[in-house]
Amino acid sequence: MRITRASDYAVRVMIHLAGLAPGASMRQSELSQATGVSGHFLSKVLQQLVRSRLIRSQRGSGGGYALAVAAAGVSLLDVVEAIEGPVRLNQCIEEGPSCEHKSWCPAHRVWAEAQAAVVNVLGAATMASLALQAKSDPAALYRLHDKPISIPELSKQGHGREPRRTHERQA
Repeated sequence: MRITRASDYAVRVMIHLAGLAPGASMRQSELSQATGVSGHFLSKVLQQLVRSRLIRSQRGSGGGYALAVAAAGVSLLDVVEAIEGPVRLNQCIEEGPSCEHKSWCPAHRVWAEAQAAVVNVLGAATMASLALQAKSDPAALYRLHDKPISIPELSKQGHGREPRRTHERQA
């Protein structure tokens, strides 16, 4: 599973708006500058967030974009699903006759556990908590990681292995 650029940008916007004073709004050009998202692409992301009722827009001289709901009530999962739709790692996770093999497939349980883990992690991260983190470390705000992130819990279980590189030349 890969989160699209649109979801990543939507999360940036939501964290930034969550960090504003309650009721404050920002113009699209200011959001573009603050989040590093190009104006044209940002417009599409903002439209989807408005349609999902996570943000509101107001036209006019005092207008702009603002959160439509409390930042503590919006999770990372809410934002991703507003852009992508329901998170599904595999079609067999869906209810009903989505896969004829799921009643006997040994991988089905693993897919279901992985699905639940993704939903739980994304659902636990609120825009309020992420905005607070961004304020506590403004130097890291919207910066790409200089090196890959390692999750110690996964490394201990053998899941954090280096990916195989099949296209490198052998010396």
